[in-house]
Amino acid sequence: MLLAFTLLLLVGFSSCAGDNHPAEDFEVSGLDVSRYQAIVDWRAVKLSGVDFVFAKATEGGDHRDPLFGENWQELREQRIRRGAYHFFRPGISAELQAMNFIAQVGDLLPGDLPPVLDVEDRGGLTHDEFNHRLQSWLDLVEARYRIKPIIYSGQVFYNRHLAGRYTDYPVWIARYKDELPALADGRNFQFWQYGDTGKVPGITGPVDLNIFTGSHLEMVMMSIPANPLVSDPMDPMASNN
Repeated sequence: MLLAFTLLLLVGFSSCAGDNHPAEDFEVSGLDVSRYQAIVDWRAVKLSGVDFVFAKATEGGDHRDPLFGENWQELREQRIRRGAYHFFRPGISAELQAMNFIAQVGDLLPGDLPPVLDVEDRGGLTHDEFNHRLQSWLDLVEARYRIKPIIYSGQVFYNRHLAGRYTDYPVWIARYKDELPALADGRNFQFWQYGDTGKVPGITGPVDLNIFTGSHLEMVMMSIPANPLVSDPMDPMASNN
């Protein structure tokens, strides 16, 4: 497994940057997928050494990714730590968007990552209107799942529109360069999407590449908690029963 994991890193890094990419300094690697990756061989992905995957669930008030259900189930069966994300449309009611996400995802299970809100556009709203709708979605989803969602955004958008706000939420930052994200408010980020042209066994075509900045244990700790008497369900040594 260690050899497979090393090969995955080498393949992924070679497609987005040169040698000594700073993402190599982190021990937990992952992907994010949507219908654009088509049908995925999740067994092959698991054997390649991927630690976690975020799958697109919903967008706006009524769009649902047609492959989410299959991806979501297969990720669980292959014991790849999974998370679900929603693409935010600021011109649509936050309540409708939260309901769409919750209806598609259903219950989160022990070992799942927190929900993700993908924020890339202000939609012509004022800062106050935009942030009110954004906060409404976060509040509604946190109330449903009892865990703070993760906020995803590109570095430029984050620095222009989100910096200094939402400091209690984990952040996932996209920056497709061989340099770590630099956030204007100086806060730490928890996930880094460092490339969008990765090549991974089991996936046809390019896929987004990510790292988690903490350890494997820290990822367990940020996930939906399990019964303390039961081992983490994403642990490959855990029982199937």
